[in-house]
Amino acid sequence: MPAEPSGATSAAPRPRVRAPQSRRAELLDAAERLFLQKGVAQTSVDDITTAALVSKGTFYLYFSSREELLGALRERFVLGFCQRVDAAVGRRAASGEKGWNARLRAWFTAMLDGLMDQVMLHDMLFHDPHPASRELMKDNPIIVQLEALLEAGAASGAWRVADSHAMAIMMFHSMHGLADDAIARGVTTQRARIVRRLADTFAAALRPC
Repeated sequence: MPAEPSGATSAAPRPRVRAPQSRRAELLDAAERLFLQKGVAQTSVDDITTAALVSKGTFYLYFSSREELLGALRERFVLGFCQRVDAAVGRRAASGEKGWNARLRAWFTAMLDGLMDQVMLHDMLFHDPHPASRELMKDNPIIVQLEALLEAGAASGAWRVADSHAMAIMMFHSMHGLADDAIARGVTTQRARIVRRLADTFAAALRPC
């Protein structure tokens, strides 16, 4: 056998090392795909690690259980939702009452689109594993975000809000209820009509005396 040329090396190239946040995201992505395909109860930690191409030990570096990973998926969903809504509202310049009402309409539009465009993922995360939990509404970032919008509009004199937290909850559940009704009846293309009803109803309720 001929000798290797001087300076040559037979060592295999080093595998690419993934950053910790990348591995965590890959676990979340793999779990999300499997949960949607198979259901949460039918997906094991072994299924998730196999799909993410990591060891079981790597899984437990980031999550103590499948349930903790599911909670992380919910947090990621809500954060993305808030970012989407915040961007939509931020594009509307507030200039007097008309400007703030436009922001309110933008909030309803972004919320409705975000829910209907991701209805399977939303239902898998918040309904399929267990009945709707009241704990999920506690310190809900979406409610907190809407409270801030209502209080900013009130501070500008655009509308009057006696209780921003209660109003935000009513607005959130009104939007959610009409969205669920539209999905159940198969009329999700009527989003503009739903937004108009919501925005007009609450703009009237918020109008200064």
